[in-house]
Amino acid sequence: MIRNIQLRRKIRNLVWWPAHLIYLMFAGRRKRVFCISMQRTGTTSVGEFLKDQGYRVARESDGVLYKWNYYWQKGKYNKIFKTLVFRAFNAYEDAPWWFPGFYKEVHQRFPDAKFILLYRDTDQWFDSMIKLKGGKTPGNTRRHCMIYDRMDEFNERVRSDPYFKPSDNEKDELMSMKGMREHYTRVYKDHVENVIRYFKKNHPEALIAVDLNDPEKWVKIGAFLGISVPDEYDVHANKSG
Repeated sequence: MIRNIQLRRKIRNLVWWPAHLIYLMFAGRRKRVFCISMQRTGTTSVGEFLKDQGYRVARESDGVLYKWNYYWQKGKYNKIFKTLVFRAFNAYEDAPWWFPGFYKEVHQRFPDAKFILLYRDTDQWFDSMIKLKGGKTPGNTRRHCMIYDRMDEFNERVRSDPYFKPSDNEKDELMSMKGMREHYTRVYKDHVENVIRYFKKNHPEALIAVDLNDPEKWVKIGAFLGISVPDEYDVHANKSG
């Protein structure tokens, strides 16, 4: 798995990115757009929508491929922002942009950027999280615990359980979310409220917050970005089973 990621990164750096950067020299630049909705809240659908509108979209896989999630975890933000790879995109759909408080860092670095927040019923969100990996913590366990306020529990497991061997960056899915509905929905609700509060205070016109179940959400997001979107347009990626 690691070798495959490294090979993909080398191929993309040698072939795809030079062509992409040449394109940037001639293409008009749009303001950057960041989707800061938490996982299982339509992030992939936002990426598809922005792609359909002509944006160059960094997907969830790019966060893994170029170690953006890991650099967030280590607090090495410049490793993310000061690279040609990051600058080749103008829209960003998933991790690490929704990680706790990171939207503040992004907004301070790119004050003219636009931010999209989709939200949903908290219990529906938690049910979707449980379905994602059968109740296991999705992705890297250490990073998941940083995001969802479980580091005390994580560190105790590391100290007391000799069979608990978490990876520093790779997917391992070592813990469970079952029976923790109240904890997770609190974290989710806090994220939504904190995002709205921050932008309301600092830059109201930079954020649009829309219910995931709003049938007019794509038209509203399009208007927010200055794009005319047909009423019948729709996209729904990564549906829960």
